[in-house]
Amino acid sequence: MATDATSFPAEGGCDCRAVRYRMGSAPLFVHCCHCRWCQRESGAAFALNAMIEAHRVTLLGEAPEPVHTPSASGQGQTILRCPHCKVALWSHYAGSGPAVAFVRVGTLDNPDLLPPDIHIFTASKQPWVVLPEGAAAVPEYYEREAHWPAESLARRQALLPAIEAWQAARDARQT
Repeated sequence: MATDATSFPAEGGCDCRAVRYRMGSAPLFVHCCHCRWCQRESGAAFALNAMIEAHRVTLLGEAPEPVHTPSASGQGQTILRCPHCKVALWSHYAGSGPAVAFVRVGTLDNPDLLPPDIHIFTASKQPWVVLPEGAAAVPEYYEREAHWPAESLARRQALLPAIEAWQAARDARQT
């Protein structure tokens, strides 16, 4: 599902409006994740995350508070929350670290802007969730090259040096 690039930049924020942000462009890809971890963390049937280069997310208000949480990978994730109302605004996962923000679509002023490009971990989706006919869906994770548009793959390629440097530093700290 292609996102209309003319709709960007797009703004969002938390409930108390202390933390505000702007997504400077369309995201790389939007995941609707049905894994049990996302169900627990969101308190809902799934999490809807827009993956975007972190440098394309500009803070307009207060800085969010990083909260380190466990994850299924065992490497954890950092959830950025409002320091006041505690709403989760985006995450940084262990695979790409701080280079990629997984923005919670529901925190956008216009969340209708970003429907999911793919439903992931549908093997553990709630049985009452009915996916739209023809929606891209996989039982677990997927091959990026098979689903992402060429422009997003090129943008990710440009990010790889930053991602690899972060991974090397992380791995060095763990040894």
